[in-house]
Amino acid sequence: MTTTENEIESRLPEPTQFFPELGGIAGAMVKASRNGSIPQTTVAMVQLRAGQIVGSTYHTVRQADLLRKAGESEERITAVATWQDAPYFTAAERVALELADAVFTANHLAERVSDELFARAADHYDDKGLWTLIMALSQICFFIPVALIAKPIPGMPPGKNYSS
Repeated sequence: MTTTENEIESRLPEPTQFFPELGGIAGAMVKASRNGSIPQTTVAMVQLRAGQIVGSTYHTVRQADLLRKAGESEERITAVATWQDAPYFTAAERVALELADAVFTANHLAERVSDELFARAADHYDDKGLWTLIMALSQICFFIPVALIAKPIPGMPPGKNYSS
């Protein structure tokens, strides 16, 4: 590990040199979550929230950057971390963020996604929208171990985010 931002290195090299099929898997997951049934900004927000919960700098930086490029305000991007009391989100976005919290936060006392939470989500999203949220959460789940273990370089585009 290095001390300056310009010298940040990943722990492992680019994984596609070992598993070329990962590009196709990643592409299919992105395509599934970008089917138009929910706003792409909602997808990026739930993935940003997942990155925050699990402590992934890579995912937090990446999703925040995608939100900026989509024209989201700094207030909304920053407030994802405290969405529960932030005034910037619609009811549909709030329930999507609540689903991300439920999925990524351990709850040894109860079911993570309660029937009540599911019913509130179903009030805002049709079946395809709910499945799209599930696919967006699944997509980030797929990449969280990569980010936490291999430590791709934050702020670098995919394919250029690993040390040689």
